[in-house]
Amino acid sequence: MWRKTFKKFLYVSILVVPLLILFFHPKNFKAGAVLDTMIRPVGLWQVPVFELKKLFYYRETYDDCVHLRKQNDLLKAELLAIKESEKRAERFDKIQAFRRNQNYVSITANVIGRDPSNWNASLIIDKGSAEGVSVGQPVVSPLGVVGRIFEAGKNTAKVILLSDPAFAVAAVVGRSRENGLLTGTLQGICRLQYLTINADVKVGDELLTSRLSSAFPEGILIGQITDVQASSNSHTAECLVEPAVDLSQLEEVIVIKMK
Repeated sequence: MWRKTFKKFLYVSILVVPLLILFFHPKNFKAGAVLDTMIRPVGLWQVPVFELKKLFYYRETYDDCVHLRKQNDLLKAELLAIKESEKRAERFDKIQAFRRNQNYVSITANVIGRDPSNWNASLIIDKGSAEGVSVGQPVVSPLGVVGRIFEAGKNTAKVILLSDPAFAVAAVVGRSRENGLLTGTLQGICRLQYLTINADVKVGDELLTSRLSSAFPEGILIGQITDVQASSNSHTAECLVEPAVDLSQLEEVIVIKMK
């Protein structure tokens, strides 16, 4: 019996004595050292506990992240819509200001279609004969000439743009008052023809609709001369003209009712 008791005592001593030595060793027998020694095992247990917490809360955090991303996308879309609305209002104000400064009757139309095969040749607007739109009427924007009505349905119309080869209008150089005929080209720019070989024209001159034109009111900006060259017969000069209006970005236009 005493042998069993002795063995138990021996086992307990083997476990307890090292702990007593650790706690009551002179180097460790300080309040801070004892506290650190007692806390150290607790700190070791916190690591797996923290990892388990991350696993438990991962789904909740992930759902919150997805929700916040959706909210962020929604706010971005709302901001984009607000900016687009502001741009539309700004364009509308410019159109209204332009119309107030003119002496002819006009209506505003929205661009609703284009020919994908020739983006800068024609476009479709949402106004037609029901609103008084008819073939031949000039089409402009606050920046200048756009083209003219080529076909008119009841509620829509097709506009041929000034960069199309089938378009033509009498034009005058604003600085020197030289007159010529402006036509479109297959390259999306325009050409001023039938100038005399010694015509007073130069790069940078602005080109306006002429009073000789029966299709457009006088004095509307067409574009700017970018090159002056002799024509193929060498007896006349011609100019390349960059349209004042960016025809690829038109969203609203003004149809002028000349008749």
